[in-house]
Amino acid sequence: MKSLTSFARFVVFGGGTGVLSSLAVPLLAVLMPWTLSNALITIASTVLCTELHARYTFRTGRRAGLRRHWQSAGSAAAAYAATSVAVFALHAIQPTPGMLTEQLVYLSASGLAGTARFVILRLFVFATGPDRETTKTTTMTTTTADTNEPIKATTITRPRRTPAPAAGLTAALSPS
Repeated sequence: MKSLTSFARFVVFGGGTGVLSSLAVPLLAVLMPWTLSNALITIASTVLCTELHARYTFRTGRRAGLRRHWQSAGSAAAAYAATSVAVFALHAIQPTPGMLTEQLVYLSASGLAGTARFVILRLFVFATGPDRETTKTTTMTTTTADTNEPIKATTITRPRRTPAPAAGLTAALSPS
């Protein structure tokens, strides 16, 4: 049930941000070339989505951080590539497909890419658990014998990361 709830939040945040982005691109394109407007809105929406996914979709309880932003952007780029390849393949097979066929291929590829992206984000980017904890900090205070001055020592430990489960899709979508 937890995974289905996370998936629903993933769809709502991702879809909602996508709808807002599709409205923002033409508005910004009034001030600059469309390609620049699209690039800026895509970057901003990817950053926003990554933060939303970190805080609410996968409930990590903290900001995403630079590493997670890059990983999320990589998965978004892979999803973009997958949908582009699907539409290019359609045009290679059928040079003049109808709008309905083109939309069906695009939306099918987008749905599959989105599901794969959810699995990647859940299992690798925002994974949590006893073996994938974030940095733990321990602070110890002691005094020196000769001056009685306090000394603080901080130890940072990072638990060893283990590979994700072999049955990735099943583990990602199974009730937790």
